[in-house]
Amino acid sequence: MLFFIPQSCVAGYSLHVTLSVVIISHNEEANIGRTLESVKPLVCDGKGEIIVVDSGSTDRTVEIAEFHGAKVFVEKWKGYAAQKNSAIEKAIGDWVLSLDADEELDQKLRQSLGDTLQGLRHLSELESSGAHMLTIDDARADVEYHISMKIDKDFAGLWIPRRNEFFGRWMKHGGFWPDPKLRFFRKGTGLFEARAVHETLKVNGKTGHIRYGALLHHSYPTFSDYIAHMNRYSSLGAEMVVTKGKQRFLVVDIVFRPLLTFIYNYFFRLGFLDGHEGFLFIVDQPVKFR
Repeated sequence: MLFFIPQSCVAGYSLHVTLSVVIISHNEEANIGRTLESVKPLVCDGKGEIIVVDSGSTDRTVEIAEFHGAKVFVEKWKGYAAQKNSAIEKAIGDWVLSLDADEELDQKLRQSLGDTLQGLRHLSELESSGAHMLTIDDARADVEYHISMKIDKDFAGLWIPRRNEFFGRWMKHGGFWPDPKLRFFRKGTGLFEARAVHETLKVNGKTGHIRYGALLHHSYPTFSDYIAHMNRYSSLGAEMVVTKGKQRFLVVDIVFRPLLTFIYNYFFRLGFLDGHEGFLFIVDQPVKFR
């Protein structure tokens, strides 16, 4: 049996399992409306909430977020990980979906997450009502179909494929598709690792993979956006080095490691098939030093 939530909300369903969508923002009026529209069917009619932590936008970001029913908190910028963790701490849902303001759920992902949440609600109802074990097992199997794993008390999160669109072009090669991201997790099990840039969500428990759909990442619609991003991240990267104190970087770290990473992604993983957008996208990717 497959569960399905249409674009319009399903009223009157038992709400034992709720979702909190958390987003951080700063001057995202061009993106955030699209992001919020894509998640509203998952949280409407009391099924959840949307939380936006804004860091002092000077455009219409806050106005747009409030128009879409989000709970908006304006806070001083604390860094990517700290800002996202602040949003997570405000969540009251049983499950959390963390998104960037320039991401949206495609239709298949919206349906898959909706099916998963509705299946978890149904399973919760059966378990709390003392239903027969075979009935509970059938409900559990329905959920497991959508997340490609066996679930138990340690089930804590889901990896979601991300489709990166760079200057409007889908980055299909170079190792950047499906680009799985851990974004959906049980409240209380996950926080972002405290780093200045390239923050990573750490979840305590077992994780699966959503079977259908993808996050659409609308990165850098214009070249000026790309340059601004490069400048900001290079500055934050320098701050990370200063924070860690004096470090020894060898020639292999500064020259050869980035070069080898580029060659591997651009040639061996066929990044060149994505044209000049693919070249720039690969150049933009971080290289992990020792």
